[in-house]
Amino acid sequence: MRRWPATAICTFIATSASAGLLVAPAAADTPHPDRQARQRAVRLLPPPPPDGAAARAHLAELRTAPEGSMEGYSRGQFPHWATVEGTCDTRESALKRDGQDVVTDAACRATSGRWESPYDGGVWTDRQDLDIDHMVPLAQAWRSGANEWTTARRRQFANDLESSQLWTVTDNVNQSKGDKDPALWKPPLTSFYCTYARSWVDVKWRYALNADAAEKSALTDMLTTC
Repeated sequence: MRRWPATAICTFIATSASAGLLVAPAAADTPHPDRQARQRAVRLLPPPPPDGAAARAHLAELRTAPEGSMEGYSRGQFPHWATVEGTCDTRESALKRDGQDVVTDAACRATSGRWESPYDGGVWTDRQDLDIDHMVPLAQAWRSGANEWTTARRRQFANDLESSQLWTVTDNVNQSKGDKDPALWKPPLTSFYCTYARSWVDVKWRYALNADAAEKSALTDMLTTC
C-alpha cells in the first residue's frame, strides 16, 4: 500500500477561509448531472470534546475498575454501520464529514476526496487507505461495561456521530491501535495527545464506562498537554 507524507492545506481552503466563504454542497433537489454530490467545505471533524478542565473533572468521575473479560464478545454485538439517511450509512457519513472535496456516488459511497488523518498527519486521496476508528474501541468498551448493555445501546455507541467517538484515520495506524487503551497505545502525533485524551474521556463519561488505573494514569499525563 502506498504511503505519502502529509501535505500543506490546499490553496483553495486557505483562500476560502481568509475570505470567509464556505461553499455548501448541492441541494438534494438539484443533483449533479453525473449523479454525484460534491462537498467543498473546510474539514469538519467530529464534534469537539469538552476542554481540558472538563475532561480532567470527567476523568475523576469515571469508575475505576479492572478490565473485564472478552467472554461473549464479537463485533456483531455492536451492529454497525447503521443507515443514517437514504443510502448513507455511518461509515460513509463520517468519510464525507471528515474529508475535503469529497465526491459520492448514488449509493453515497465516497469515490474521491482528500482526507488528513489527525492521528499521524497522513494525507490520503484513496478511501482504501482509511479506516473509521472508534475512539473507544468496541472490544475495549465491552471489557469496560458495555457487555451489560442492550443491543440497542451498543448500536448507538458503534454509530455515534454526535460525539467524538468516530474518526477518519490512516488504516494501518488504526490497525496498530486495535482495542488498546491509552496506557498501551497513543497516536503517533504528540500534538494530538490533548484532543485524543479529551475525546477518550468524553466517550467513556457519556456512556458511563469504567477505566482501569493504568488507563486513568495515561490519560492524566496526556491531558497535561492541553
